[in-house]
Amino acid sequence: MSGRRKDDPQFDFFIPMVHDIPLKDQRETMERPFFSLQKRKRLKPIDYRSPDGEVWVKVEAVPAYGMATIWDADILIWAASALNRLKQQGVNDLPRTLRTTAYDLLRAIKRDTGGKGYQELRAALDRLASTTIFTSLRAKRGRDRRFSWIDEWDIEVDPITEQPRALRITLSNWIYEGVTQEKQLLTMHPDYFNLTGGLERALYRIARKHAGDQKNGWLCRFSVLKDKTGSDSEPKEFARMMRKIADRDELPEYSIKIVKAADGTPAAHFLRRDAGERTFASEALLEFDQVYSDRMARLQRDLPL
Repeated sequence: MSGRRKDDPQFDFFIPMVHDIPLKDQRETMERPFFSLQKRKRLKPIDYRSPDGEVWVKVEAVPAYGMATIWDADILIWAASALNRLKQQGVNDLPRTLRTTAYDLLRAIKRDTGGKGYQELRAALDRLASTTIFTSLRAKRGRDRRFSWIDEWDIEVDPITEQPRALRITLSNWIYEGVTQEKQLLTMHPDYFNLTGGLERALYRIARKHAGDQKNGWLCRFSVLKDKTGSDSEPKEFARMMRKIADRDELPEYSIKIVKAADGTPAAHFLRRDAGERTFASEALLEFDQVYSDRMARLQRDLPL
């Protein structure tokens, strides 16, 4: 553990239970493979490079803990959401160390608050602290950034009863910078926490980043999508899983239709579910504006000089 003094105000900043506030996640981590998509221990590194070669990400795991999973990332979403709320409330010096309770954190990310939930929380924190990420994102040209998701975590124990009193989590500088910088966060649908499949979670994050509110949605070839998710499945297996997910049609906000790209290869078309409704409303508003303009023009013609 670090030797940070306990009288540091950032170290003792308490984050109350997060209820009914927008979930926030970092844009940069939503469209690239930073997390394992499987719950079983993954030791195989993730090695990603964007098609243009400008962005690369390498994620490595410690054998004792395995790689941080996309479910572990819920803790980072909780942290980003809590800090964003404090920022909106006018707090100037946002803390890098968050103090909460394990119960409140588990409730916030919709997890079991029984004994198993606490054990899984500890394991998730260990993976977030031990997984190492190397990336060109936010690095000076020709250099890279190396970090773990959190710098440290510990449980504060009551000195008299020896019962757990609080949980303290210190975010890495890379995560903290992304949360506090302007326009680095996107709002996520609260049902995201209910997604049980790792690939489904990755697909939602990618759709939220790329498809967004675009009227015509977003098209992506399976080969590119496989790299973006970090899936280690074979191409045929990945295609099978994509079709199965599209058939179930359970992603929040977005539907997926399997199509063919211009080169004939399979692709996924992500479209926001309310796109048709929003298009209809927009066309109706334009029609109303046109009718109103025509009426005003006729009135002006009929008015005496």
